[in-house]
Amino acid sequence: MNSTPARFIDIHILQSVPFANLNRDDTNSVKTVQYGNTLRTRVSSQSWKRAAREVFQERIGYAALRTRRIGERVTAELEGRGWSAALAQRAGGHIAAGSSIKFELAKKKDDPAQIVPNKVLTNAMVYVPESAVAELADLADEHQAALAAAGDIKKPADKSVLPKDRIEQVLRSRNGVINLFGRMLAEVDDAGVDGSVQVAHALTTHQTDVELDYFSAVDDITAAWQDSTGSGHMGHTEFSAGTFYRYATVDLRDLAANIGDDTDAAWELVGAFLSAFIESLPQAKKNSTAPHTIPDLVHLSVRSDRPLSFAAAFERPVRGAAEGGFMDGSIRQLDTYAQAANKLLGSGRILASGWTSVQVQKLTGLGTRRDSFDELITHALDTALGQQSAGTAV
Repeated sequence: MNSTPARFIDIHILQSVPFANLNRDDTNSVKTVQYGNTLRTRVSSQSWKRAAREVFQERIGYAALRTRRIGERVTAELEGRGWSAALAQRAGGHIAAGSSIKFELAKKKDDPAQIVPNKVLTNAMVYVPESAVAELADLADEHQAALAAAGDIKKPADKSVLPKDRIEQVLRSRNGVINLFGRMLAEVDDAGVDGSVQVAHALTTHQTDVELDYFSAVDDITAAWQDSTGSGHMGHTEFSAGTFYRYATVDLRDLAANIGDDTDAAWELVGAFLSAFIESLPQAKKNSTAPHTIPDLVHLSVRSDRPLSFAAAFERPVRGAAEGGFMDGSIRQLDTYAQAANKLLGSGRILASGWTSVQVQKLTGLGTRRDSFDELITHALDTALGQQSAGTAV
């Protein structure tokens, strides 16, 4: 095995997505991008990263919580421990108001001019291990008498009676989810974590058109009684379809800086991420489109030098085959570009390279063909991190 230390694991995916709207903008429209002077359908990196993180958390067995409503979450925990609703709400308010993060009070739904005491919304989203909720509730338990004697949090100038250093110590805590995906929390000293995962926006390899789907809903009583005409509701929604190129990379050096020299933990985290990224899909409009495909092709490479996206392979859009379809052309274009790019940079920087596909049997530029996603991931991890006794893909 090559003794050069691995630095990056790149993952490249080609996936066909049927009629769907995986990621909408603020007007409920399909997200797009002009690339190669051609309109493409786009799915934002944030959208696919969140989808991957949710699958990752299921597979890894623990979660992180990102919210402005940490105080309300602690309130719910305290009520579950038998605290009175009023005191639990006050405690949640003091928890949320007790750090360096500025905050505001939630407004009453029926009267937006009025605030809700103790219902504190932090101006920045906190991102903590799920276990942090119990730790903050434990802190409230320790100071229950002080909270009972304290006033409510009614305005942003109000001060918490809880120790700030203890609250911020919890806000600095991290787990594997945060170590992998990172955390931005500038308001609390030393709470930031450089993520080791970088995710690109997914885009179609070819030109796409956004389509309007006109729909109507039948009123069941009107249909049964037949006493009037017309539908109960009408509207329209945007959708698109296409073959997407997806790309992400894991920086193994950044991950080691976060978790230390723990190869077993790195194996578990990276394996779970790669598996989750392959199988995840944003869930927007899933009930009306069910676009639950799997990738047609996945390529993994372990590199010692720098990450390398193959998005430029599709700057010239893929043309549909004479009999229809973009996947075959996309695979050929990716394979050709990868071979040329790796030759240009030098193949010595590639420590391992492999691929698997639903249909293709032979390619020349993507390394060794593997039979399954798990086998592909395991081989990449073996090269990057060394064989482990429990080293199998998640």
